[in-house]
Amino acid sequence: MVEKITEKAGHPVPESDGRDNRLSGLGALTGIAVGVGTGAAVALLHRAGVRPPGRLGGPVTGALAMVLTDIPIAGLGISDPRTWSLADWTADALPHLAYGLVTYGLISAAHRHR
Repeated sequence: MVEKITEKAGHPVPESDGRDNRLSGLGALTGIAVGVGTGAAVALLHRAGVRPPGRLGGPVTGALAMVLTDIPIAGLGISDPRTWSLADWTADALPHLAYGLVTYGLISAAHRHR
């Protein structure tokens, strides 16, 4: 995904011995950016009083992060989620669910301690 983004932005990662490492690092930074951005957005919404009912906060936060990751993958033509197997969806959903549970849990805990 990062490779396509850098190419579309007009700054492709040049061919070199360290190219794979650069792409891997950019991929990790992209994931961090999505995670931080999602967490910040959910925290702002939470502070404004917009909260999912009951125990849905974690799964909703994880689903939001998943959507923000999967839409660019589909939009750039890297992969088509409509063709994914159950194993593919599970491999995508479980880490996002874990992220959502931890992130929303921390946001809720911080709000309670104010």
